[in-house]
Amino acid sequence: MVGLNFIKMQGAGNDYVLVNSVDTPIEDPADLSRTISDRHFGIGSDGLILMAPSESADVRMIMFNADGSRAEMCGNGLRLLAKLARDEGLVATDDMTVETDAGLLPVTLVREAGAVVGARVRMGVPRFPVGSTETIRSHDRTFEFTAVDMGNPHAVIFLDENLEAFDLERYGSPIENADRFPDRTNVEFVVVDSPDRLRQRTWERGSGETLACGTGATAVAAAAIRSGRATSPMTISLRGGDLRLEWNGPDQEAVMTGPAVKVFRGVW
Repeated sequence: MVGLNFIKMQGAGNDYVLVNSVDTPIEDPADLSRTISDRHFGIGSDGLILMAPSESADVRMIMFNADGSRAEMCGNGLRLLAKLARDEGLVATDDMTVETDAGLLPVTLVREAGAVVGARVRMGVPRFPVGSTETIRSHDRTFEFTAVDMGNPHAVIFLDENLEAFDLERYGSPIENADRFPDRTNVEFVVVDSPDRLRQRTWERGSGETLACGTGATAVAAAAIRSGRATSPMTISLRGGDLRLEWNGPDQEAVMTGPAVKVFRGVW
């Protein structure tokens, strides 16, 4: 494909290539995502996000991971898309609804000095599948995890050790691809510093370690509150920055607030 306009954006270090497919339909977005996400031979990103028209919302988000697999939802990507839609004039107000493969999600943009710098997203109701707290073996270790459904699957694991020294790839990849997760899963490893501050590293399905994961942070918040480890609101620190999470318990929507930053524009 020649002459494809794109915008590189990041939210707490979770970076994506965004394309306005309202005007430019993409024939094979899975292949395009694999190509442009390569950090040596492409643009470099955690995946591809298409901004598309919607019949039921202000705009639609279609997301592909770096390996070309399609993802139901991405919290950081949602903030990026909302900022782009407003900045490009596709949406006329700072309050909008975005259609995702996980449903319709309301977004309110956050401004500083008149500029959009982030967004507050109603992430939906966290769901805990039956038997959501289980154990799983990965190489030489057994972990207890909490399964959380945020429209996409998550396995949240609380650790009592040095999170930075933890071998994320060694233990995260086998869990992502375990037989019990037929669609694979995102894996979050978490250390609780205090009831209102947690640290998280994410092994993201289809992309490997990412500097942040919005749906993952939401899953972590819900699992931490449900297990009595944390209270709402809280700050979750990821390798790329901080996200603020709020959740008031069962049947309530979780709310995530975080940054949305344009890095550069280009033509592919």
